Amino acid sequence: MIKIYTVISCSSCKKAKEWMDNYDLEFEEVNLLNDEIPKEDFLKILSLTENGTEDIISKRSRAYQRLKIDFDKISVNELVQLIEENRTLLRRPLILDDKRLQVGYNEDDIRKFLPRKIRKVELTEATEAIKRDEMLA
Repeated sequence: MIKIYTVISCSSCKKAKEWMDNYDLEFEEVNLLNDEIPKEDFLKILSLTENGTEDIISKRSRAYQRLKIDFDKISVNELVQLIEENRTLLRRPLILDDKRLQVGYNEDDIRKFLPRKIRKVELTEATEAIKRDEMLA
């Protein structure tokens, strides 16, 4: 199951949800500011990052500016506690399933959440369109 961690006023979050709806993909929306989020969810998000906190922490957020923390010098437990108490630290949307994490909305990257069958059909259609364009040129 796909989970999308969002904030109501976030335009990228709205785009991601609309994209999921357009492809009829089931997802669970979790509001970062209001919903109860278990510690395990934050650990799961961290486990799926390629560059740790660098991927998920918004350095432009007010919380980041206010806290002035060196994330390289705190333990994982301290990090999770900090995120639980300051959820606006997180970039958004955070989109994940069992194997993948996407941070932010990017129309090309979000396609990885499409079932393989749909991606294959779209690739075939795109290839055929390119061939038609080349023949017309």
